[in-house]
Amino acid sequence: MNEGRILIIDDEVEVRETLEALLQMEGFDAQSAGTAEGGLRALEQQAFDLVLLDVALPDRSGLDALADIRRMDPNLPVLMITAYASIESAVAAMRGGARDYVTKPWDNDKLVAEIRNAILSRRLETENVQLKRALKERYSFPNIIGKSERMLKILDLVEQVAASRSTVLLAGESGTGKELIAKAIHQASPRADRPFVPVNTGSMPVDLLESLLFGHVKGAFTSAVATKKGFFEVANHGTLFFDEIGTIGLETQAKLLRVIQEREFTPLGSTDQFKVDVRIIAATNVELRRLVPEGKFREDLYYRLNVINLAMPPLRDRKEDIPLLVDHFLRKYCEENQKPWIRFSPEAMRMLMDYNWPGNVRELENTVERAVVLSREPIVEPSLLPESLLEQAGKGSRLFSFLETRPDASLFEIMDECERRVITDMLEKTNGSQTEAAERFRVPLSTLNQKIKRLSIEIKRKNRAAAVPLEREEYVERVART
Repeated sequence: MNEGRILIIDDEVEVRETLEALLQMEGFDAQSAGTAEGGLRALEQQAFDLVLLDVALPDRSGLDALADIRRMDPNLPVLMITAYASIESAVAAMRGGARDYVTKPWDNDKLVAEIRNAILSRRLETENVQLKRALKERYSFPNIIGKSERMLKILDLVEQVAASRSTVLLAGESGTGKELIAKAIHQASPRADRPFVPVNTGSMPVDLLESLLFGHVKGAFTSAVATKKGFFEVANHGTLFFDEIGTIGLETQAKLLRVIQEREFTPLGSTDQFKVDVRIIAATNVELRRLVPEGKFREDLYYRLNVINLAMPPLRDRKEDIPLLVDHFLRKYCEENQKPWIRFSPEAMRMLMDYNWPGNVRELENTVERAVVLSREPIVEPSLLPESLLEQAGKGSRLFSFLETRPDASLFEIMDECERRVITDMLEKTNGSQTEAAERFRVPLSTLNQKIKRLSIEIKRKNRAAAVPLEREEYVERVART
């Protein structure tokens, strides 16, 4: 019986061999690496239940490697191993997220017992979380489709923040479902039986926007032939959702800040002040913090809105949700178009899973609707997919041409080729920005740099003169923040 998969990261061959033999005798699947980079690469390629990590490694500090491991999997148990017992390194390891600290030479029985306890503890925690989330999927948020780790974490936060009246800032790319999450917060809050009022600010003229927000009295301006309530008054005791909050002008921002701070507003053309109890939820597809130094967004308003920040994951980072979303949209549009149930062929579904979805869930929904409308058969074949998906599928076929020209390639060479093509495609999308590519891959910049060097990837920019200073500016800003 496999007791669990263990990764040993230690530069001493004798230590690795001894631990592998001990753990295999105890029923564990043990693998090892002699460097931090080798260990991190193993963690990228497969899942482990626990890591035994040496403090002193030849290519970098074990504590630095621990930080990277925590970023890759915050819940993965890590036991630090060292030949030199010291309070300082023990404290640093525990603060860095290590479960425990083992000194060489170790007691075999105690070490095995600690490993078993750590793995059992993690499995019980995972089962508990999965049970809670299964109940949540069944009984909560029926309009939100998703079972991925990142979406379930968002739903956890929705439950936590719903009961308060604190402002919430939803950040994320267009089409990621920010309004759905805003509605979920409202529906889970004590304000659920009061109005939820969405406001799409867009590029609306200042006078019209302020009239919509605060209302106006008769004669406030030429076309004001009657007194009219604004969104704040309509949403009293409810929730006001601002979409594209970053597009609001500075003058309106100042008035919005006053409403949030003082909980009162003045309609256009009036001198009377009205008290209001409205919860503000704002959404943005741009980074508001970057608009502040440019003078496009008030810093005080930014901090008032950013009390609770929920970052919506793009669809490319939660691809396990795609089959559920496809099924949901198929049912919706088959019913709307009065068509019998259809489904995607395995090849078409594979292309949906492989695509990066720059338009996120909205683009996926449009793709499914298009397929339902155009389909004449019960099976949707790739020919009914948009050109953008077919083009990306063509890029994927390049790997097969590599295998045809290199039939003798080893598994490691094939994996390197896959990695090279994925990184190259991402660098094309980010115009050569390694910083942005690392963020999208959710790996440290140093890790991506090492892979680029190892795989001899040439970085190309469409406009190098313009792109380099921008990336340098991003880098300086990041260093300043840290």
